[in-house]
Formats: sequence, C-alpha cells, structure tokens
Amino acid sequence: MYLCKTSQRMKIEFEHEYLRELYEEGKASGKKHRFQPQVVKQYIKTVDILKREPDLESLYQYKSLHYEKKEGNLQDIEAVYVNMQYRLEFRSRLTGTEHDVITICSLLELSNHYKK
Repeated sequence: MYLCKTSQRMKIEFEHEYLRELYEEGKASGKKHRFQPQVVKQYIKTVDILKREPDLESLYQYKSLHYEKKEGNLQDIEAVYVNMQYRLEFRSRLTGTEHDVITICSLLELSNHYKK
C-alpha cells in the first residue's frame, strides 16, 4: 500500500467584486477600477500562482512577487507584487484539520504602490 500525500492548493476568495471580475472576465464593470491590459494580465498570472501553491511559504520561491507580511497598523495584511507599480494585498487564514489544512487567501485590493 502506498501513502500518497494529496497536493493541497490555496483557496482564493475575492473581498471585492471588481477583483473577481478582473480575474474571471479580464475587466471590471465599474469605471473606478480600470486597469491597463498588461496590468490585468499580470494580475491574472499572480492569482494563478496563488491558486496553485500549497501554502504561503511557497511564494518565497517567486522572487518577482516580493511576498511580504505587513507590519505596524497593517500587520494582518500580506502582499505580492503584480508588477513594479501594482501590488495585490490579501489576508490569509488556515482552516481544516491537523492533517488536512487549507490556506485561504482573501484578496483585498489591487493597489498602485506609488500612488498617494
């Protein structure tokens, strides 16, 4: 008999409808959340990476993502770079039993890193 470890993947939740629309449809319906096509393409690639990895520690292997846990008043927020200008902010939590733990990433915001 072989014991096979099943490959867990992170589960993605969208806190805002525009994030889901960008991922599933490639554009958001509201005028407030318009992004250039290359930003949307990179956003989709970034979410795909999050979806296929088993846990947050796996994100460190992607140097271009610059995965980080925020500090101070943003201590419960984590972020990855979509490109040099935009980053994707999210919260993560673990759920499940001791042998069947799933990481859930709740996407919060696609933000312009340099815009004030």
